[in-house]
Amino acid sequence: MDEHAGGPVPHAQVRVDLSAIRDNVRELNIRTGAAEVMAVVKADAYGHGLVPAARAAQAGGATWLGTAVLGEALALRAAGVTGRLMAWLCAPGERWADALAADVDVSASAPWAVAEIAAAARETGRTARLHLKVDTGLGRGGAPRAEWTTLVDTALKAQADGLVNVVGLWSHFAIADAPEHPVNTAQVAAFRAALAAAEARGARPEVRHLANSAATLMAPQSHFDLVRTGLATYGLSPVPDAVRPDEVGLRPAMSVRARLALVKRVPAGHGVSYGHFYVTDRETTLALVPLGYADGVPRHGSGGDGGPGAPVLVGGRIRQVAGRVCMDQFVVDVGDDDVRAGDEVVLFGDAAGEPTAQDWARACRTISYEIVTRFAPRLPRTYVGEEPQR
Repeated sequence: MDEHAGGPVPHAQVRVDLSAIRDNVRELNIRTGAAEVMAVVKADAYGHGLVPAARAAQAGGATWLGTAVLGEALALRAAGVTGRLMAWLCAPGERWADALAADVDVSASAPWAVAEIAAAARETGRTARLHLKVDTGLGRGGAPRAEWTTLVDTALKAQADGLVNVVGLWSHFAIADAPEHPVNTAQVAAFRAALAAAEARGARPEVRHLANSAATLMAPQSHFDLVRTGLATYGLSPVPDAVRPDEVGLRPAMSVRARLALVKRVPAGHGVSYGHFYVTDRETTLALVPLGYADGVPRHGSGGDGGPGAPVLVGGRIRQVAGRVCMDQFVVDVGDDDVRAGDEVVLFGDAAGEPTAQDWARACRTISYEIVTRFAPRLPRTYVGEEPQR
């Protein structure tokens, strides 16, 4: 589906290939064996579009979908997306009743959360599907191991009262992108101990889950019953220095493209953009790209005295951002290349020879997760590839 077919061509857009998402999930399913795949579609599906990406992932064989916040899970249900769906980042006073009414699995890391979920179940007459999270070493969400049995006992009491079903036990890795790190071994052992303790007290979960994208690709011993694939769903590697996407059958689903807004010739010694961070060293051509940090282009992609800017493809050649990235635009020095206003420029893409989101991440000293999730809603999404209808 192309939202702009037959209409005006936008000055810039995020293009998402839904067939890539579908095929990536199929490949991940092959690699996980008996474990099911939860496609993580939090943060608007890592910037790819919540509902279209979720449907494409399901078409590829994802039997679960995961969001961080409940609002995104409810938006999926409102769009008619069915199947197992989990939301895990909740604070006191959450919309638990709405979650239960929409058949959204919820998570608890403390007894107060179990109490609130049980109260919503009593109020609505709907039994909650509950996952219990243990902190095995990340030091973020999850019950401390010293308090794990208290959380389990609280949940099993609510289960005995008919208010919840404890359907999942889970945790999250801290250093899965370094698979040989001893913390990973310790976390797997801690998770197994937590599972044993919960099951000894009567828990009979449907799924036990620990692995994220990096562990899915590199730590099969951590797959258990379910893996949660975020970045890999969208064809990017969470361990780019160890595994390239194409090495594991993944291909990027997102590209960011624009049309040059202005091309002009300038003399040597001409300052470019705010602060003259970049100054031309010869007569050259400057090309104006109508995208900036308000659209999600990282300001850290600026180029000049501090080093080369982030890469873009324009006129068939890789060039770098010249000068400061501004709120709505940035400049590329294209030398003597024959480019014109209206020509396409690719910030990063999904085809051979185009810069990648990982290239941008390196240039900006960050991770590809941040690159793809940051593009703003004002930048239209165009969907290509087969869009599953459900």
